[in-house]
Amino acid sequence: MFKRIIKIVMLLVVAVLIGFGIRHFTRTKPVEVAVKSVTRGMVERTIANTRAGTVKACRRAKLSPSIGGQIAKLPIKEGDRVRKGQLLLELWNKDFTAQVTLAAHEVAAARYRVGSVCARAEVARRNADRLSELGRMNIGTKEQTDNAEAEANALQDECEGAKVEVTVRESQLDMARANLERTRLTAPFDGVVAEINGELFEYVTPSPLGVATPPAIDIIGSNCFYVIAPIDEVDAADIRVNMPARITMDAFGARRFDGRVRRIADYVLDIEKQARTVDVEVSFNNPSDIKNMLAGYSADIEVILDVRKDVVRVPTEAIMDGRRVYVFLAAEKKIVERTIRAGISNWDWTEVIEGLPPRAQVVVNVDKPGLKDGAPAVLLEEAL
Repeated sequence: MFKRIIKIVMLLVVAVLIGFGIRHFTRTKPVEVAVKSVTRGMVERTIANTRAGTVKACRRAKLSPSIGGQIAKLPIKEGDRVRKGQLLLELWNKDFTAQVTLAAHEVAAARYRVGSVCARAEVARRNADRLSELGRMNIGTKEQTDNAEAEANALQDECEGAKVEVTVRESQLDMARANLERTRLTAPFDGVVAEINGELFEYVTPSPLGVATPPAIDIIGSNCFYVIAPIDEVDAADIRVNMPARITMDAFGARRFDGRVRRIADYVLDIEKQARTVDVEVSFNNPSDIKNMLAGYSADIEVILDVRKDVVRVPTEAIMDGRRVYVFLAAEKKIVERTIRAGISNWDWTEVIEGLPPRAQVVVNVDKPGLKDGAPAVLLEEAL
């Protein structure tokens, strides 16, 4: 009898252990969740570029002489800051310089001739007028008067011709100076010399039509920069000139620059194997922001379309399908699904019009396997 009782007890113990084991190994394992708190604050509706944009200088000139020749002067080097009108490059031009000198002397000679001829014409005119007056007094002959009048008119015509010749010589001087100017490159604006393709005594040639050749000098303006970035065609319709924007660049880490939309392209880019986009240009608001700026930096833009202040907001990463979130109930150690009505949003925050109270904790690792309404959960971390 006693042995029978012991056997029954042992069977009961085994059954309890088996049941406990089955329950232990078949029960749902709590999901590890990361949460963030629902807060009140500002939410902006923004549009961002689809691919990296580029910092560009407002002014950039790739200069080459309009004629070929040997480089005689190159008073600059790459990285130099230059002023508007400063000489950058000069070709050998002694022949053109001589032509300018010759043309200048011809102008001077023509002007002297004007003085001589016009002075004689003035004297001849006075003599003709005097003889004409004497003729009316019956003094002198008509032949003398006619000859004097003809000579005065001829000299006056010669004077006018000499003046025209001066104009011709001056035009020739201008042409000679223009030819000389073609041998020189000067800075069209204040800037930095980015690249020089050529050395002293090398021969440079102008770029033939339809053939792209490197510029002799590439100069970049250093006092004005902007960002050009592609925006998806669907979003571009909401953007207007002068809308506020933010600029970020890898070169400056997390720093953000205030900007403003300065231009929206007038056409859509249709590039094969790529979404259609519209180029949007954003300028920097603060001149001090471009102090260490370099053309060519990669950059991203966020155009701010709307701003809502002091609203209930939830991290955008916590929202599924635009209307569902999982709320973590710490006291019950489980998560529950809630449906919300969302307002404006951006990459960071989404406005919650209704469906969530402030300070609720929402799950942000929504791609975690096992998430479902009512699932047991344990807190992995809380990002404040």
